[in-house]
Amino acid sequence: MTSVDFHFDPMCPFAFHASRWIRHVRAETGIDVDWRFFSLEEINRRDDQQQQQLHPWERDWAYGWSLMRIGALLRRESMDLLDRWYAATGHLLHIDGGKPHDPDVARDLLVRLGLDPGLLDAALADPTTHDDVRADHDRVVAAGGFGVPTLFVLGTPLFGPVLVDPPEGEAAVRLWNMVTEMLEFPRVYELQRVKGPADAAAIGEALAPYLRGRDWQSVNRGEVVDLSGLETERDT
Repeated sequence: MTSVDFHFDPMCPFAFHASRWIRHVRAETGIDVDWRFFSLEEINRRDDQQQQQLHPWERDWAYGWSLMRIGALLRRESMDLLDRWYAATGHLLHIDGGKPHDPDVARDLLVRLGLDPGLLDAALADPTTHDDVRADHDRVVAAGGFGVPTLFVLGTPLFGPVLVDPPEGEAAVRLWNMVTEMLEFPRVYELQRVKGPADAAAIGEALAPYLRGRDWQSVNRGEVVDLSGLETERDT
């Protein structure tokens, strides 16, 4: 049975839609999915004369980072709990346009999952949850990664697939096969579809809930991204 380490930031719409796809693959093939973390807040953090930002682990509350600390605590109990929590958190932001990054909303979401809302406070009170998130994040960076979704398959890191309309059933498996067959060609680094106006419109429609729910500026490799044109961001 193949296993995949799926690195995500709960704030990233592209990671969430890819997670919907990988769940369909799991249902069809029985692969194991181990959920791992990655922080867009940290990878896109600026520390220069014009703008200095605290590391997310230095803040009382950091949107994605603090949520992933909850996830880290849940993962210690079971991967299934983290799976359910990420699915619910992602659905709230990226499908419903809600705000799971608001602490009160995050507590309510835990209740809706049948969990103790005090898990949020327990995660923030436990400094080792920082360590768990940072270890996952540093693994991607050390491999040369820069964003999510990043998948480790048989030890090889792959960025993507970046999609907004995840295939289901046999189509999901075909995409999985296409992605994993890249492992046969270790010097193929990137293949990107050119996006025309119809693609931009489809991406804009898919990202509309995320745009309603977010309370931050989207950033691509240190540069603020204007989403008025609704172009795909590589790592936000």
